[in-house]
Amino acid sequence: MPALSVPDHLRTWVEINLGALQRNLAFVRKHVGPQPGILAVVKANAYGHGVEGVVRALARDTEVFGVANVKEALEVASASTGRCVMLLSPCLPAEYEMAVRSGYIVTASSAEEALAYSRHGDVRVNFKVDTGMGRAGCSSALAVDEVHQMLGMERVFLYSISTHLPSADEDADFTIAQLTSFDVLSDQLRAIAPGVKFHVLNSAGVLTRPDHRFDLVRPGLILYGVSPLPEYSMELEPVLSWKSRVVLLRDLPAGASVSYGRSFIAQKPIRTALVAVGYADGFPRQVSGRGASVLVRGVRCAVLGRVTMDQIVVDVSMLLEVRLGDEVTLVGRDGAERIDVDDLASQAGTISWEILSGIGRRVEHFHV
Repeated sequence: MPALSVPDHLRTWVEINLGALQRNLAFVRKHVGPQPGILAVVKANAYGHGVEGVVRALARDTEVFGVANVKEALEVASASTGRCVMLLSPCLPAEYEMAVRSGYIVTASSAEEALAYSRHGDVRVNFKVDTGMGRAGCSSALAVDEVHQMLGMERVFLYSISTHLPSADEDADFTIAQLTSFDVLSDQLRAIAPGVKFHVLNSAGVLTRPDHRFDLVRPGLILYGVSPLPEYSMELEPVLSWKSRVVLLRDLPAGASVSYGRSFIAQKPIRTALVAVGYADGFPRQVSGRGASVLVRGVRCAVLGRVTMDQIVVDVSMLLEVRLGDEVTLVGRDGAERIDVDDLASQAGTISWEILSGIGRRVEHFHV
């Protein structure tokens, strides 16, 4: 990524490599072939990557952008890419009118729900079928009848039919059975709704079951260079680097304690750096005492004690020189060392999706 000049007053920021983002999209395209359209999932501020810059970078080879709610749809629409926007989650009744009048593709789990949208005007619908997620969606046994009803509604236009894979990265047997069942159902539905698009593959599905590509695929995490399956990690490029700065340096004697609860006690004299990031910025408190580290001048430095709301303390005793204002890498590469978002998620006992989407509003975004 080209060198980035970040203002000295910024305490924490992320750098988004748009070239890597586009190459990850090209990987998806190569993996699934030329036929299916791309429904790029950009909910939660494009998984913490900054939605406006991301959608502009992806627009050329993207048919639809997928978001969670109307607020996010407005953010995508403001980027003026001209692409369709699909609401992947149900709307509140108070949002129906805005969703319809804005021309978004809404997700409905029944003909009755689709009818409620249509009272506000012509509406395009993604009809969702529940084949094992147990969240939104219509029972497979009722799907044919519900589609028949929607096709008879004057203001309802069936854009697509979809389902969701809950275990494509964990349970291959269940996923195969789920996809086989949906294959049978899709044949029935195509017979009564020709021209409607079908989609099922999320990121893990794209990687493991590209033969079920249907008409659209829905990559999310893999666009951002993070794989839900370790064996594919080397084929993707991390898009996001997360940085902060040293705001204070101190020399602590043996026996000194660090942070709330005094969970760290220095066994010998140490030099510490106070870094301007905390759990209010999205740096997870759960990594406290679990071996987390950051990179300072290319050296891996341990996080000491508990993560606080606005700061962390790191051990810089091994550095010959460190200065106030020095960059600190929380996620990304510095010299020969690298910290992946998966590393931070593992230490926090969570998943990469949560770390990325949890990056806070105080964190500035730079798209390069």
